Amino acid sequence: MNSVVAVNIVRFVLLVLAQVLIFNTLGFLGYINPMVYVVFFYWYPIKGNRALFMLIAFLLGFIIDVFSDTLALHAIASLTVAYARPVIMRFCFGINYEFQNFSFKNTTKVQRVTFLGLVVLLHHVVFFSLEILSLSHLLLILKRVFAVGMVTLILCVLFSSLFSPPSE
Repeated sequence: MNSVVAVNIVRFVLLVLAQVLIFNTLGFLGYINPMVYVVFFYWYPIKGNRALFMLIAFLLGFIIDVFSDTLALHAIASLTVAYARPVIMRFCFGINYEFQNFSFKNTTKVQRVTFLGLVVLLHHVVFFSLEILSLSHLLLILKRVFAVGMVTLILCVLFSSLFSPPSE
């Protein structure tokens, strides 16, 4: 088995276990449960098969939904992020990401954090908009997107700096 595939399988399993066993049970301030599994969208190879990536994103969200009892909200949000990932990458890294030799190691830390921040923002906007499902509660949606998003972003940046190989 290819080492990249093995690493992604291990990341997938560990992120699901961490999300389900640790982060879903936190409940900081009553409503802040970081969704650290979104760091998988940062770690997935850039030139990977897009259809496979969409399937993996759906499976990741679906597995989290099964254990969290959230009625496919994670699956929809994950699929949205997987679909929009090339657009977000083009926004953050410019046209450079389309070249064959593009790597995260050739980008600045600000670009990587911006990319991760936009992924977290998109995921949380979709997730909390569908969870609350009422525009009359727009301030509640924004509060949860901001609060959970900030904690998630901080943890994802920590995870990406701790567990990414030095070459990335």
